[in-house]
Amino acid sequence: MTHLDGRRSYDAPVVPAPPVPDTGETGVLRLAPSGRRVRLAATAVVLALLLGGTLWGNDSEFPFGPFRMYSTRADPDRPVVSTSVVGVTADGDEVRLSGGEVGLRRAEFEGQLPRLVEEPQLLGLLAGSYAAGHPDAEPLVAVRVVQRRHALDDGRRTGEVTESVLVDHAVTTGQEGTP
Repeated sequence: MTHLDGRRSYDAPVVPAPPVPDTGETGVLRLAPSGRRVRLAATAVVLALLLGGTLWGNDSEFPFGPFRMYSTRADPDRPVVSTSVVGVTADGDEVRLSGGEVGLRRAEFEGQLPRLVEEPQLLGLLAGSYAAGHPDAEPLVAVRVVQRRHALDDGRRTGEVTESVLVDHAVTTGQEGTP
């Protein structure tokens, strides 16, 4: 920061901290044997939970279970699956509802995917959220959950893409206005 008189803030001399008087004490406190046993027991419990989570845990037990996305390797020949949500207008145009368009991030949506497959009427809420956020947009007549599979060969795209519709929900007249 430059002062009005042209001096810079870092040009000022550095004042050293005053010396701390030596009292002759080491400052080390000894832990009582019972305190040491409690800490060892707590450490053993945490290590047991970490070991058990590593061997048998899954993502929901984090931090005691591993995050599979970081602890495993994907097969370089398996297809990459991309899930998206699209709204369909009366003209047949597709509107992307993934991302921030409806206030739901991709990871949040994918976490709810089994629920949406079981209860497709919940997709009407996404149509309602889109309509509320885009009042001038053409109304949606359907909402679809689409999965695209990009084929890989040794970790590289082959160009082959297959698409499947997991859920196709027709939006009724009252749904698009209620988020």
